[in-house]
Amino acid sequence: MKLYIKYMVSLRCKMVVHQELEKLNIKNAVVDLGLVETLDDITAEQRMQLRDNLLKTGLELLDDKKSILIEKIKNVVTEMIHFSEALPKENFSDYVSKKLGYDYTYLANTFSEVKGMTLQHFIIINKVEKVKELLLYGELNLTEISYKLNYSSVAHLSNQFKKITGLSPSFYRNLKKQRLKNLEDL
Repeated sequence: MKLYIKYMVSLRCKMVVHQELEKLNIKNAVVDLGLVETLDDITAEQRMQLRDNLLKTGLELLDDKKSILIEKIKNVVTEMIHFSEALPKENFSDYVSKKLGYDYTYLANTFSEVKGMTLQHFIIINKVEKVKELLLYGELNLTEISYKLNYSSVAHLSNQFKKITGLSPSFYRNLKKQRLKNLEDL
């Protein structure tokens, strides 16, 4: 049986869900981002209890098809950008479409209808978050980050970054250095 869970986007969330399943004696479950697969069906009572327990931790058990599809889209994007060693070389639209088995136009329209933003904008926001993370680690320069995240150029990365954050990537990186310096001065 497959269960879809909203807001489940990290390893910590997976651990919380796994613990909740154990509390309810639901065994042999595979827990992945946004998805739980059990070998056996769960009872209506277990489902209600799981729903209540998950809500207390900020997670939500999904029932309607559109919400489930939106979570699948979000999980594919999150996994692709934040948890993959290398991003796919194909267009993100083709990648998401292949991964979920739906036409991209349908996915994009459904996403926009439910979330109030385009799927492309959601992807850009996630890429910018990944850029922030890489800038803070300081291991890669902008050219390397641009290449790693499949930007056509450093200028393209910088423009998207500034549009989303209001800051240039170099200014953002320098903020971290300034904060560390200020902490050392205390």
